[in-house]
Amino acid sequence: MKWFNTLSHNRWLEQETDRILDFGKNAAVPTGFGWLGNNGQVRSDMGTHLWITARMLHVYAVAANMGRPGAYALVEHGINTLNGPLRDKQHGGWYACVNDEGVIDASKQGYQHFFVLLGAASAVTTGHPQARKLLDDAIEVIERYFWSEQEQMCLESWDEPFSKTEDYRGGNANMHAVEAFLIVYDVTHDRKWLDRALRIASVIIHDVARKGEYRVNEHFDTNWNPIRDYNIDNPAHRFRAYGGTPGHWIEWGRLMLHLRAALEARFETPPAWLLEDAKGLFHATIRDAWAPDGADGFVYSVGWDGKPIVRERVRWPIVEAMGTAYALYTVTGEAQYEAWYQKWWDYCSKYLMDYENGSWWQELDANNEVTTKVWDGKQDIYHLLHCLVIPRLPLAPGLAPAVAAGLLDSQAK
Repeated sequence: MKWFNTLSHNRWLEQETDRILDFGKNAAVPTGFGWLGNNGQVRSDMGTHLWITARMLHVYAVAANMGRPGAYALVEHGINTLNGPLRDKQHGGWYACVNDEGVIDASKQGYQHFFVLLGAASAVTTGHPQARKLLDDAIEVIERYFWSEQEQMCLESWDEPFSKTEDYRGGNANMHAVEAFLIVYDVTHDRKWLDRALRIASVIIHDVARKGEYRVNEHFDTNWNPIRDYNIDNPAHRFRAYGGTPGHWIEWGRLMLHLRAALEARFETPPAWLLEDAKGLFHATIRDAWAPDGADGFVYSVGWDGKPIVRERVRWPIVEAMGTAYALYTVTGEAQYEAWYQKWWDYCSKYLMDYENGSWWQELDANNEVTTKVWDGKQDIYHLLHCLVIPRLPLAPGLAPAVAAGLLDSQAK
């Protein structure tokens, strides 16, 4: 039974894409895109987060390129709010969180700024007249504050005036930097963004994770030495969980295959380890995190011995797993990856897709019942877009550039 690159499956993916795009448009608020609750209404108590606004700009840039009515207006809304209430016009960069009254969190977070970079680069592909200026501004901030020439890696965060940076170095922020750098390369054709993406992947995955059975360490000191006990007292942290976060392991696998494809598109021979390590990450995620306690689903985090710590099944890991399964199938042609993809879609259809309230549930407990231990609400639809649109595209160029180039379903029969 074949699903990949069939028009019938792709039509189903498109129907689900339109359902979640319709859900997500409710997030637009005067300050950006808000935090959506389980019923699809904005939770004003959560404020307007930079990462959500930037990710939704990326989402609706893809939707605009797909010809979805109303999507371009949401691209414009995202650009306007990133140039408006979320922007620090005194010190530069963007605030982490605002609300109708003003700034809630004035810190400058790398994780969030890399999504601004991604959103701006994706917006450029729509032809919006302000998108390239936003991208140039984002590149300038990244170059000045978040890319360390000395370390050849990305810094984590700064205070409001960019006077003091955090000693911590984060794998999560660097992973999303790789994601953004790939799209910036597609838009600018500047080779340095591929070089930087390759450098980050080589440090975090090939140098460290590979030696630890592909259990990806995400917490480092300023010399890029792993901090193994980071957040041991707060294991369910949303962005810096203790131990390994398998959803990121498998997400890394897909990004490395996009990087590999980008290099091949330049008629270059990519390092063999990009594919080897992508496979290693995929299978390590299944080994440690898929149904380790008897019930289906990916556990949120595991210890360095591979045993579950936070057993909740959060939405985004399985979504990213499906995208990586497609990427590995595209590169290898091995049927095992399509089999996993189908298994995971069956799981999502049974437990995660919420046809009554819209979108998908964000978190389930170890019995696959809805819970809110790590996440409360349905935040945004960024990860969902990946499992719905990436399986309809080649691996290079990246998401928004590929859709803009008319490559959607170009491989389907």
